[in-house]
Amino acid sequence: MLNTEHILFLILSYLTGSFPSAVWVGRTFYNKDVREYGSGNAGATNTFRVLGKGAGIPVLMMDVFKGWISVNYIYFITDGCNPFTETVTSSQFEIQLALGIAAVIGHLFPIYTGFRGGKGIATLLGLLIGLNAIAAIVAIVVFVIVFLISKYVSLGSILASLAFPFVIFVILDEKDVNASLELFSVFVPILTLITHQKNIERLIRGEENKVKFDKK
Repeated sequence: MLNTEHILFLILSYLTGSFPSAVWVGRTFYNKDVREYGSGNAGATNTFRVLGKGAGIPVLMMDVFKGWISVNYIYFITDGCNPFTETVTSSQFEIQLALGIAAVIGHLFPIYTGFRGGKGIATLLGLLIGLNAIAAIVAIVVFVIVFLISKYVSLGSILASLAFPFVIFVILDEKDVNASLELFSVFVPILTLITHQKNIERLIRGEENKVKFDKK
């Protein structure tokens, strides 16, 4: 049951996710708004493409951190648990999941920049790392392999999102997986497919841009 404290932390998670890493780095250090260049997306991939590795890497790290820290706000809630001595209960896990989702929504629709955000993949990754590091690592490996072969970030993201529920349902022991995580794992590729509709269309037409990190 949600109480006032839970709601306040959900708002905090949304505001955390709303922090426009790509826009902030671009405007502050490069005098550019990445939304006006490249794909027009306020995310790490477009930052790499427009501003190079020097901007893309910190943006990626910040976006992942937004999801991870929001999930871990559970440890600051009064009825949360001590991360060093206790494991998260089923009800606490559901709150933890809600906190992470709030951060992803914040990244997609950031209040600070007129609700024009990124695609949420990096923030979603941070959420997944916080919830189940093993499944998240497998998804990362899938992404890296697909990207190195194809140079398509979008294709890597889509296949990595499909790998996550596969690990949850097939590889991990059922007793170690929360039912809410199973349900959410199905939502992960659905969200990824929704936010990558245009990329999928370009992939089908052979018009998707390959990413080459050859800038400073």
